[in-house]
Amino acid sequence: MKAFSDVPAFDDGKDPEALRTIGEVARALGIRQHVLRYWEEQFPTLRPVKRSGGRRYYRPADIALVAEIDRLVHREGYTLRGARKAIEGGASVPDAARPEPLVVSDSGAITHELRRIRTLLAGALTAA
Repeated sequence: MKAFSDVPAFDDGKDPEALRTIGEVARALGIRQHVLRYWEEQFPTLRPVKRSGGRRYYRPADIALVAEIDRLVHREGYTLRGARKAIEGGASVPDAARPEPLVVSDSGAITHELRRIRTLLAGALTAA
């Protein structure tokens, strides 16, 4: 599995390679536990270790994957399906391919920018 850059640093005295509970991961990443459980259903590669009683233990690679899913979904605006495809394909959208922020000062520029965005979206739908 590839290493992701947004892995949280745990300050709990445990070894960096130690297993973490769902509660520890949820607190570190600011994601609710039920969301983590749902993501386990949606992302086949996210499979924390389950011990007796169904208690989940996340490995460092699992935590890195959760951080990547969180980045794609909450910061990059991906759908869960899109994030799953990006992760399975091993690539997310490069910065150069993202549209530049809309900064306009007149309505003609807004119309032009909206048409440009419409063309980009139509191309993306055709490619999908």
